[in-house]
This record gives sequence, structure tokens and C-alpha cells, in this order.
Amino acid sequence: MIISENAVVIVQRANKVVYHDGDRIIKVFNDVKPASDVFNESLNTARVAETGIRVSEPLEVSQVESGEYEGCWALANRYVPGKNLHQAFDEAEANGTFDEVFDRFVDLQLEVQGFRAPLLNRQKDKLNRMISDTKGIIDATTRYDLHIRVEGMMADERVCHGDFVPSNVILGDDGELYLCDWAHVTAGAPDVDAAMTYLLFSLRHPQSAERYLKRYCERADVARQQIMRWMPVIAAAELSRGRKRDEEFLKGWVNVYTGE
Repeated sequence: MIISENAVVIVQRANKVVYHDGDRIIKVFNDVKPASDVFNESLNTARVAETGIRVSEPLEVSQVESGEYEGCWALANRYVPGKNLHQAFDEAEANGTFDEVFDRFVDLQLEVQGFRAPLLNRQKDKLNRMISDTKGIIDATTRYDLHIRVEGMMADERVCHGDFVPSNVILGDDGELYLCDWAHVTAGAPDVDAAMTYLLFSLRHPQSAERYLKRYCERADVARQQIMRWMPVIAAAELSRGRKRDEEFLKGWVNVYTGE
């Protein structure tokens, strides 16, 4: 993949850098990122796009040909003109339309969850793998209880983004909302997906977590308890990512809801 000299860095993290390069968004991963993960994210995006969900469609997966990231795997998607929903939230707060924009955010999640995509990875399988990866962080008895909870999930094939937060939503110049970053999407249960969004808000934007949960439950017509019952499972799954800054917070969720 060739990245032009005019490409602008819009996100930079330890494991990746994201460029806006003309009509493309290019995500370049570090040299330890397996090629299979990059191809899988592109395949996920293509499968989701085929359902009719509004996405930034994939264009190319290849290695960077030159420069600082030569040899690293990169994923290019079509650029969607617009603004990040975080920016839209700030503007809406200033002009008194925050509730309207926030409701659109929640409604987008419900819209996405209304689609089925049986060829995606199964949510249940992914959660079981992640819980198994917490050996040394969560004791065997608790892991066993969490696995039992996951196995008790009802079979479902609805699209669950897995990382549904404002930073992954674009308010397009055409007024539509587009969802990006499909690395964690699965076919599974919407309640579990909502629990993940609630947890991510609690970690990064705690002032909005309860607002989100209240609005999701109202608009989905589900009881709060249906979401909260999955919090120990979701917290355990996040622990498997090894982010030390979040470890004590996540352990607290696991311990509270497993009765410790």
C-alpha cells in the first residue's frame, strides 16, 4: 500500500496509526500485528456492509511499501466526509440539541442490532476465549462461573459491534450516521453488546454511562437488569486485553457480580 505525502495523521496509538489520505482512511498496524487479524477486520466490514448497515467500506489490505512503516500491514477504507460523533456531541451540548444527537447514537446501535449476519464470529465463542485468557488475573472458580454464564446465553445471530462508542461513529455531511472499526464485531445477543458499551462509557466517559444505559433500556424496551447481568462477563473479557490502567476497575465489576 502506498501512503501519499499529503496523508494526515488523525489517530496515533501504541499499536496503530490512522491516516486520512484523500478518499481513503488508512489504518497502519505495528509490525507485531498478525496479518490474519487485519484481513479478518476487512472481512468483517465487508460482511456487515452486505447486510445494508452504513459503513466505511473496505478498499484494500496490503503491506506498506515504503517509509517509516514499510512492511507493516495496513487496511484502507473509504473516507466518509463528516465529523466524529464526539465533536458532534460537543457542538450539540453548546446549541442545546444534545439529547437529540445522543438518541440518534442509541438508535443507531439498535438499528445495527436489528440485522443478522450468521457468518460473523460467534459472540459466545469470543467471550469464552477471552475469559480463558484471564488465567493469572481471575481465579479458576470465578472463570468457571463466568463460562457457565456464557454457555447459558440464548443463541442469536444479530450484529453486535463490540466497540460501539461515539469515537467509532461518523456524522456524515449527508446527515447519516456511519459506523466504523469492525475489528470486534460478532453475531450474538444485543444485551451483551449494550453491556459492553455501558462498560466502555464507564471506563472513558463515566458522566455519560448512566445516561446511555437509561436511554438504551427505554428505546429498546428492555429491563436494566437484562444488561447488568452481563457485566461480570464483559468485565472479564476486557481484563484479557491486559490494560493495567483498567485492571482494578474491571476486577471490581467481576467481584461485585459474582458475589465476592
